[in-house]
Amino acid sequence: MASITAPDYKEANGPIVFLAGPIQGAEDWQRTAIELLTRTNPAVNVASSRGDYSNRKFDYDAQVDWETHYLKEAAKTGSILFWLAKEKEHICDRAFAQTTRFELAEWVTKYGCDKNLRLSIGIEPGFSGERYLRRRIGQDHPELQIYSKLEDVCTAAVGKL
Repeated sequence: MASITAPDYKEANGPIVFLAGPIQGAEDWQRTAIELLTRTNPAVNVASSRGDYSNRKFDYDAQVDWETHYLKEAAKTGSILFWLAKEKEHICDRAFAQTTRFELAEWVTKYGCDKNLRLSIGIEPGFSGERYLRRRIGQDHPELQIYSKLEDVCTAAVGKL
């Protein structure tokens, strides 16, 4: 098992589960998800975009490129896990989960074209827009279960490997 965090690239032997979901303004749900995933399947590689920038400057382009790379790798070799965590801290100059919302729409659209894509979605109760997302995804893809607990969406993601 490898835990792969932005912006570092690592060679992964075996399937990758990409953790897609809000970072800014959200609690560190990724740490919990990594623990849950590796407990369920110790051989799984987990790619988390919540990186450690304590000793380096944040590079936006490198972050986006890293996320794009590992989303594509997870789509080929593993699964993509979306967890829409509710907002913990409001950031006035940024819409909460703005990148996540775009990525979710992108990957749900790709799933519509390729039902073999292993996509798991969870929405924490209280996430803004939860009702709409559940309705729209459910209309277009009723076979995609939307989970309300992080533990359940992690179990589903590993089960699709």
